[in-house]
Amino acid sequence: MTTRYFHSVTLDKEKCRGCTNCIKQCPNEAIRVREGKARILEERCIDCGECIRICPNHAKLAVTDTLEKLSEFKYSIALPAPSIYGQFEPGVSIEEVLRAFIDIGFDDVFEVALAAEAVTYATRRFLENYRGSRPLISSACPAVVRFIQIHFHSLLDHIVPIDTPMEVAGAMAKAWAEQALGLKKEEVGVFFISPCPAKVTAIKQPVMKEKSNVDGAISISLLYGLLSKRVSTQMKTKGVGCSTHLAGKKETEEESHGKEGHHREGWVDLVRPLRGDNPFLSTGRGIGWGRAGGEAQALGGWSILTVDGIHNVRGVLEQVERKKLLGIDFIEAQACTGGCVGGCLTVQNPFVARVRLRVLAEQHWNKRPALDEDCLDNLIAAGAFTTKKVEPRPVMALDEDVARAIAKMDILEKTVKELPGLDCGACGSPNCRTLAEDIVRGIALETDCTFKLRERVKALAEEMADLAGKIPPAMGLEKTGGESSEGK
Repeated sequence: MTTRYFHSVTLDKEKCRGCTNCIKQCPNEAIRVREGKARILEERCIDCGECIRICPNHAKLAVTDTLEKLSEFKYSIALPAPSIYGQFEPGVSIEEVLRAFIDIGFDDVFEVALAAEAVTYATRRFLENYRGSRPLISSACPAVVRFIQIHFHSLLDHIVPIDTPMEVAGAMAKAWAEQALGLKKEEVGVFFISPCPAKVTAIKQPVMKEKSNVDGAISISLLYGLLSKRVSTQMKTKGVGCSTHLAGKKETEEESHGKEGHHREGWVDLVRPLRGDNPFLSTGRGIGWGRAGGEAQALGGWSILTVDGIHNVRGVLEQVERKKLLGIDFIEAQACTGGCVGGCLTVQNPFVARVRLRVLAEQHWNKRPALDEDCLDNLIAAGAFTTKKVEPRPVMALDEDVARAIAKMDILEKTVKELPGLDCGACGSPNCRTLAEDIVRGIALETDCTFKLRERVKALAEEMADLAGKIPPAMGLEKTGGESSEGK
């Protein structure tokens, strides 16, 4: 049975001109151009957004939710990614950004940066107790996790089985709304404000859990204009803020039961000492997660390698696979250049945003004491941070039958040697090797290569010229001036 994959990244065929820019940029060789239009191979796509960045015709886009979806829930909570703080001009406070979410229609706002602090603690504890092969790899970037799932099956056990800040924030926000505000689970909608399409896909079709804690995702780029206007208004009035509905109320006895109820109580106990009228609860340790190196800085005390940009990530993972990085404890790998501030659904120059986020993190590093460690330890012991094992996605296999796959691999290698090796992309495949693979899979022809086509045409022309010079035997020697064998 063929698995269907959801993808945030999609194609507008009307805008696509078949220019082949995307097939060369895609790190996973997930795009082909056929009949003048790009086609995304859904089983290979990791939603990294590289094709969105490179397409000159804006034919690639990310499908996200809109504010209209908020009406499906009685109570809606925004989960802003830490990277959003770097999108605004210096002088705009985090409080003003968070309160702007209330102004544009959300009932509440809950920082993913706060959840990042909790995830930092859980990851640190895991590193302390882990006795297996290193380096371990962060699970925070879903594009990297899917990349490993497809290309680096031997490294799947290296992925830290800790939930992402986005998912933890979703669990925290729902727990607070259910217990402190007395709402039913189905009445609460939590929406991640996303810097990239990979996290949208991680919500719609998660890899590390059965069902996401988040109900939807709205892009930063979609909301930025609305938020900017509200922030400007706040800066002018300097007095508009959130209402006091954040204080909540005491839970009822029947609202807590079983494992889920235990987790819910734990999240509320963690948040309750912090929550009040001010939605800004996080410190620089969580805010910094929005840029490359932020997670590593928050962890501290370990030999940590930070890599950003999916093509750079590939190089590092190849070294890990070859056992070249044994002295490294942990790898913070992010698909976007600069980290989440470089996501294709952001609006600010990633290098500018990265500096702004670093400054904000430094300013708020010691804003308050660290989260309650006893409470976090209880949540860890209860499995609140634990995810399921990431299973490989065997899309690179040539055949399910091993013997046939080996035979096809031999044909593939032979075909690669016969191709010119120029990797021009004119055939509609990213390079000569992927064309050979497509030929073996039966979705392309050798003559799709313009050079092989010219060779074939030349051979046919020579054959036709040779045929044109031949005379049917019945026409005899009168055409050639010779004598027939019968006339001798």
